[in-house]
Amino acid sequence: MDPLIKKLSNKAIDLSGKSKNDLERTCWMIVHEYKHGSMPTEYDIREIDEELYLEVLRIAKEII
Repeated sequence: MDPLIKKLSNKAIDLSGKSKNDLERTCWMIVHEYKHGSMPTEYDIREIDEELYLEVLRIAKEII
């Protein structure tokens, strides 16, 4: 497993809290932060790496 993917997945899991209901959103936020250097603002529409997002989400779901 790619260490970067695992690191980003674990960060998304931590950010989503106990419920894990918002895992898709938190994975997106973590990938956005990785790509752009900051968490997205409410109206941030900058693109992210879709493949990276999907892989982070997949691994996060496997971990939990």
